[in-house]
Amino acid sequence: MSDSYYKHHVFICTNVRDDGRPCCAERGAQKSQEHAKRRLKTLNMNGHGKVRINKAGCLDRCEEGPVLVIYPEAVWYTYVDEHDIDEIIDSHLLNGKVVERLKI
Repeated sequence: MSDSYYKHHVFICTNVRDDGRPCCAERGAQKSQEHAKRRLKTLNMNGHGKVRINKAGCLDRCEEGPVLVIYPEAVWYTYVDEHDIDEIIDSHLLNGKVVERLKI
């Protein structure tokens, strides 16, 4: 079996709910996803063998959100702002250490 195409695959929920329930989109998820992509490009950490950041539809955890999940570890995070996104990138994606304070 070959290695995974990406070392880490990050899915950031950008879902919009129109039924009044909380959703990640209303908590700045799009802006956070764009920030994460830019930051990884700056660090030259995007692409094959590295990290892929993807938008995701509903991950069904919006009440805990905004949320993202990192595979292959299947670690779920919530975050508030770009500082939290940077901490997840620096700690988890670059150094392999889970950010316990943001883990859900």
